[in-house]
Amino acid sequence: MPSILVAGATGNTGQGVVRTLSNLLSTSNALPNHQILALTRSIRSPAAQQLTKIPGVQVLEQNWVEISADWLREHSVVRAFIASHLNPNQFAEESTFHVAALQAGVQYVVRISTNAPNVRPDCPAYYARSHWAIETMLASPGFGTMQWTSLQPNIFAPFGLFSTARFVKEYQATGVQGTLRLPVSEDAPVAMVDPEEIGVFAAHLLALPDPAVHNKARYVVNGPVDTNGKEIMAMLEGYIGEKVENVNYEDLSDIFSSPLVAELERNSSPNVIRSIEAAPIPMWAGECSVSTTSKPVLDLAAPRRTPEQVLRSLLEV
Repeated sequence: MPSILVAGATGNTGQGVVRTLSNLLSTSNALPNHQILALTRSIRSPAAQQLTKIPGVQVLEQNWVEISADWLREHSVVRAFIASHLNPNQFAEESTFHVAALQAGVQYVVRISTNAPNVRPDCPAYYARSHWAIETMLASPGFGTMQWTSLQPNIFAPFGLFSTARFVKEYQATGVQGTLRLPVSEDAPVAMVDPEEIGVFAAHLLALPDPAVHNKARYVVNGPVDTNGKEIMAMLEGYIGEKVENVNYEDLSDIFSSPLVAELERNSSPNVIRSIEAAPIPMWAGECSVSTTSKPVLDLAAPRRTPEQVLRSLLEV
């Protein structure tokens, strides 16, 4: 049976791919008799167990970085979705996956990149250069027999609003205001996107009977509306019922205090990891507004979740 592989199926975009793709395959005859192979590193995790309940989905405990061409052939993979990691060896591992897919005759791959203004060879942020290198490799003549689409999403809304949700929860618990630290700028418009809706769009691409029109495309995926730091602060004030006393805009404290970055710095050159500081510069300059959204995104599966809706869901957790 032909298979559509979803690497990182329990991740923030992968879950949207699996759920949406299952629904599309069950309600259309475009890809008859195709199954979804959802990969996870732990089949016992709650997220993986939820995926086992979705029709047409086979959940496999398999790390995508260890997949070979033989493995892809054995599982009859004809299409694939991949959302890679932030590790400095991203290019080595993701490019190995694509070479294996090419050798195995995989017909179409949809991958997650990063925000479009950063996908260039001179971007200071290390991982953005890796995405540029992957896209350049896929666009080379050697990969001419494998179709692909690269999605270049804006800042993920849960990350952009995490500090806001934390501020509200801490205030409701203590009645004391801390300092609001926002990763966005005060005034520049930014169209945050819910990562699950990126997965929804990816699933629509993967379910097309013929994705040729999207081959070699790089699509900018934004949320449905623009916001900025002042608007986010106003949303927060609506929850706590008073003015915020202290706010820092363009503050990346949450990134560099996160366990993920701490682990990256332990295992890699701190100079490389610290280059993440440059990643938001285009966003702060207003280059990531809703106006940059690619038309096929709006035509196939336009994101709909607003910052207000995402913040509400974060506060319910």
